[in-house]
Amino acid sequence: MGSPADILCLNCGSSSLKFSIFTLQDEGEFLRQRGAVEGIGLDTGRLEIRDGRGGALVESRDRSGDHGAALHRLLDALPKKGLAELDAVGHRVVHGGPDRAGPAKIDSALLEELRSRARMAPLHLPQEVRVIEATAARWPALPQVACFDTAFHRRMPESAQRYPLPRRLFDEGVRRYGYHGLSYEYVRQALGEEAHGRVIIAHLGHGSSLVALREGQPIDTTMGFTPVGGVMMGTRSGDLDPGVLLHLLDHRGFDSAGLTRLVNEEAGLLGVSGLSADMQRLLELREQNAHADQAISMYCGSVRRAIGALSAELEGLDLLVFTGGIGERASAVRHEICQGLAYLGIASPEADSGATGIGSRVRVVPTNENLIIARQTRDVLFAPGESG
Repeated sequence: MGSPADILCLNCGSSSLKFSIFTLQDEGEFLRQRGAVEGIGLDTGRLEIRDGRGGALVESRDRSGDHGAALHRLLDALPKKGLAELDAVGHRVVHGGPDRAGPAKIDSALLEELRSRARMAPLHLPQEVRVIEATAARWPALPQVACFDTAFHRRMPESAQRYPLPRRLFDEGVRRYGYHGLSYEYVRQALGEEAHGRVIIAHLGHGSSLVALREGQPIDTTMGFTPVGGVMMGTRSGDLDPGVLLHLLDHRGFDSAGLTRLVNEEAGLLGVSGLSADMQRLLELREQNAHADQAISMYCGSVRRAIGALSAELEGLDLLVFTGGIGERASAVRHEICQGLAYLGIASPEADSGATGIGSRVRVVPTNENLIIARQTRDVLFAPGESG
């Protein structure tokens, strides 16, 4: 496995900061603590810290101004003994650009590279940079590693990474990057030999995407240049006819900033329902509210179409895997997505099916991005023969 290591894993969302502390050693991988600061920037913000078995250690409610402040709040609340023993910090970084095919140790050059790329993932990269900077301010000598969500997809065929645009744009970085790579890597490892077939993994949460694997390697995915592309999501539109955006620019008074807000923050489940981006809330309202019902139906249809398209790329399907918050916990959504997929050998699961197996050729695998961050950080810094 390599040298034992105590690693703090940090995973930024648009308004949250999740963490885990793992000890990785020859005897196994041990979760010591986990938790999150949620509602960053809101008066309803909360901090939760639990031990490795899920027992509550800290629970509080107060406001964190930004992600950097949230990190300091979190570290101040953690037991000091555990922090003193840390060997490294690993970060989930959404976008690694065209040349990052694996994790990398963070230095000033990489940090500047991330700052220059912030516009490509505006809900995540600026926050991730703040947390990296705040970590360095707290522990200047502690090594940090960036674990890129996009790196997983650099193994796709070039034709799957290209858009049908002039070739020069691809060379300038305009290409399909794909996201949720840390989640996909965890599921791939958890599947073991099952991943060596024709597999589709659906990571469904506030952000949603799917990937097609053949013999354990990605061949296509739904997200593209930014995390806003692909299937319908919580507040993101997913794929749109480019003509819609041109129309909004030319005839409806939108500018670039307005379009960015529209497709990232005002669309998806929230935009269609007019009520909420939260799938569980919409499921509760579905029978009484036609807009909630329509939003759920459109979401499930979007994912179902993606499964059809990816299975065509695979020339069939051996296994469909659900993961992510919605994919793991919303059995009614899994059931609706699977309706109509009998031609792929998928039996529509019952809405109240358990979380370990929901039908022919269908599995649920709870993801663990932070464990992948810990493993990649260990490999970059401590594993013999490894480098970033």
